[in-house]
Amino acid sequence: MTTVRTVAPFILTLGLFVMFHGADSAGGGFQGGAIAGTVVLLLAFAFGIRAVRDWLNPAAVLGLVAAGVGTFLLVAVGSLPLSGEFLQYTAYPVPHASKYGIELVELGIGALVAGVIVGLFFLVAVGFDPGEPLEDEP
Repeated sequence: MTTVRTVAPFILTLGLFVMFHGADSAGGGFQGGAIAGTVVLLLAFAFGIRAVRDWLNPAAVLGLVAAGVGTFLLVAVGSLPLSGEFLQYTAYPVPHASKYGIELVELGIGALVAGVIVGLFFLVAVGFDPGEPLEDEP
């Protein structure tokens, strides 16, 4: 448990690093979101699924997914009123709009992937009780 407490912030930092450097090097929103989402799974394996489920607010996980989708759509569709096309970053009147636009899209995708991974994990784990015998056991 002490190892997980020590390592978890570094894994989350690695996930954010991979997310933000996806435009310039290997990685991206999907890979970084998967790394960041697995931090919660690591905590659940170390401290127990029920304890982490009680600690983590389901509305926060849903909000993470919604924020990811909203960020992506805001950047993607926001260029249309500025006489740009879908995901045309140069339509924004901001210096280095492509760089910032790509990073925002990667962050949105990362938030979406992390939220989906955590949500699916808890949906699958909701019926699992380690004290219960399996169906095929007598």
